Amino acid sequence: MHENAGIRDMSAELVGTGMDREVALSRVGGDAELLKEIAGLFLEDYPKVMAELREAVARLDAKAVERTAHGLKGSVANFGAQAVVESAFSLESMGRSQQLAQAAETLQTLERALAALRPELESL
Repeated sequence: MHENAGIRDMSAELVGTGMDREVALSRVGGDAELLKEIAGLFLEDYPKVMAELREAVARLDAKAVERTAHGLKGSVANFGAQAVVESAFSLESMGRSQQLAQAAETLQTLERALAALRPELESL
């Protein structure tokens, strides 16, 4: 793993897009089977969550954006996927402050980060 903490603005979606296996395993006490089960549940559920988030952004429903992004952030944090967590947190913050001008763009970044994470979760 390499640290790119100073490079966050333009390359945030390129840094930390994948799962951090050490973080993920530490969250489940080293139980690889439990991690696999959690990943499976996430893979089943996240398309519905993303559909809700897309609808909330399209409706400019700040409360729904905040709530849905918060839940997604909590779920994906289990996998140590920093780019997904950061994008979800950004959307959550936009919803909380009712400032959704950049929400569609951030949603696209989130979708790209999830697309990069998905194959790793599927391979568990």
